[in-house]
Amino acid sequence: QVQLVESGGDLVQPGGSLRLSCAASGFTFSTYNMYWYRQAPGKERELVASISWTGNVFNYPASVKGRFTISRDNAKNTVNLQMNSLKPEDTAVYYCNAVGPVPNFLNKYWGQGTQVTVSS
Repeated sequence: QVQLVESGGDLVQPGGSLRLSCAASGFTFSTYNMYWYRQAPGKERELVASISWTGNVFNYPASVKGRFTISRDNAKNTVNLQMNSLKPEDTAVYYCNAVGPVPNFLNKYWGQGTQVTVSS
């Protein structure tokens, strides 16, 4: 059974940091590209970070570039999102997403999400 389980969401003050984790199981994690998305109330889901299955290709939108860092540990089947200098506009539910396996990337899996609230 495929599972993506996010953790680490919390209430944090502006300027603070959080580290989100996503634990994967039920598929060959090392052959999947991994993504973090977020969705704020009343807004569309947006991509905030991606990492290739090889672990050496990254992508960030301008809104988080320089503040967020994605990483993966294929030995532990986990993908992490380090979020620094958090802003109120980063408040959202954050979702882990897996797309693979190589080479056709036909499968797509989602986690249940973890809430991040940035507020004083």
